[in-house]
Amino acid sequence: QVQLEESGGGLVQAGGSLGLSCAASVSILSFATMDWYRQAPGKQRELVAQITRDGTSNYADSVKGRFTISREYAKNTVYLQMNSLKPEDTAVYYCNARGLIRGNYWGPGTQVTVSS
Repeated sequence: QVQLEESGGGLVQAGGSLGLSCAASVSILSFATMDWYRQAPGKQRELVAQITRDGTSNYADSVKGRFTISREYAKNTVYLQMNSLKPEDTAVYYCNARGLIRGNYWGPGTQVTVSS
């Protein structure tokens, strides 16, 4: 059973920084991609950042230049460093992992609130 657990959410002022972590219960080499999504109240869940197995990273236009996705194999963990946060970044952030052959896994989410 694959489990993902996010941590690091919280309350921060606009312009501040916050780092999120997503710890997997299995080797992250098991996954084709690992992503961060977010969902704000009343809005659809959107892809924020993705890192592929070969290390390619992709970002939503709204976070390019401010957010950075990275990973640490030894800890089976993917990170999302968020800088220059804006109130519109307020959302529940979810970790997602897609298996190499099958499987699509989600963490329970962590709340990020950016005050103006």
